[in-house]
Amino acid sequence: MSGDEGRRQDLLARIETRRSGAALYLRENRPGIRRRANVTIVLSSLAAVVTAGPAFGGEKFSEGVQHLLGLSSDSYVWRTLCLIAVVVSIGAAVMTNLAKSHEAAINRLGVVEAAKAELDGLAELLRFGHLSVDDGVKLFHSYSTKIPFVDDAAPPTPRATTARGRTPRAADR
Repeated sequence: MSGDEGRRQDLLARIETRRSGAALYLRENRPGIRRRANVTIVLSSLAAVVTAGPAFGGEKFSEGVQHLLGLSSDSYVWRTLCLIAVVVSIGAAVMTNLAKSHEAAINRLGVVEAAKAELDGLAELLRFGHLSVDDGVKLFHSYSTKIPFVDDAAPPTPRATTARGRTPRAADR
């Protein structure tokens, strides 16, 4: 193996380690952000439903809820509906404010997704010889510095070959 080819393989291994770290970061952080957004939507919708029933249904709605829940007075219906509306509205407001405070985390996800894509492209350019190792090192440094908050993943282990005699791609794993 020539010196340049050895450097190319070392750089490819470093790219894969950094790319794997970015993929791990995305796997760990995407679900929490999605969950918060979904909870906010559900709570806001519940608040709308609880307040819309009395607004559109009027006394018939309150009588229906009174009979459904077996309440002795329609004032209990209004109190219950108001309490539910307050609780879910507060929950929705809290989740909305949490989402705003997590905006930096959402922005980081976008940065990591972009850097991972750039690292994927860089690996392919190097693998097929369309980029010199020196240029690859410069680009690797440029892409890596965009995501200093992402730790590198453990170095990749040697890949086993599949039944067809090829090594599995990252998308296969």
